[in-house]
Amino acid sequence: MGKSEQNEQIRTMTALVKAKLSKKRFMHSVNVARASHMLAERWGADPDRAYLAGLLHDCCKEMPFPEQEELMRNGPFPVSEAEWRCKPVWHGIAAAAYMHAELGIEDAEVLAAARWHTVGHAGMTKLEEIVYMADLISADRTYRDVERFRKLAQNDLEKAMLYAFEFAIESVLKKETPLPVSTVEAYNYYLDCIARRTEQKMKK
Repeated sequence: MGKSEQNEQIRTMTALVKAKLSKKRFMHSVNVARASHMLAERWGADPDRAYLAGLLHDCCKEMPFPEQEELMRNGPFPVSEAEWRCKPVWHGIAAAAYMHAELGIEDAEVLAAARWHTVGHAGMTKLEEIVYMADLISADRTYRDVERFRKLAQNDLEKAMLYAFEFAIESVLKKETPLPVSTVEAYNYYLDCIARRTEQKMKK
């Protein structure tokens, strides 16, 4: 896809998201797209694909749960038992299914970035990591630790992902909602990544 085609796609998708979402959710989506673009430039991913994934990651967020469920059941993405039991994470899986079925997006990594932006998994691609972090650090976020995450995302993406999953798991435990195995596996994966880096530094 050429640059002009990419720009036209972004314009079309921006209009679609604006029509589907409330003003607040639309602005969050644009902010995540911008943060995704910024992080992609910082960490060597494709900024245009990152922007698109960030823009569309919440496109089904305000869709009624029965409609989200239908998209998930008809979509190509496996859904774990814990995910079925935790409706707040449905919108990511539904978004990926909607992007594929209704918007004709076939870029597997862009679809996966939307699918995994709520729960994560071990061995995430760079684009998946970027959208996951962009959702946490977008300009509209105001939670207590957001500045810490913004700095980490710029300086050490692996460490940012580790702390992000620690933060996510603590949040889930406080809410006493189901915790997908993929989230635990992601935490363990990034914990191992940091441990291996530390060992390599000690050997030098």
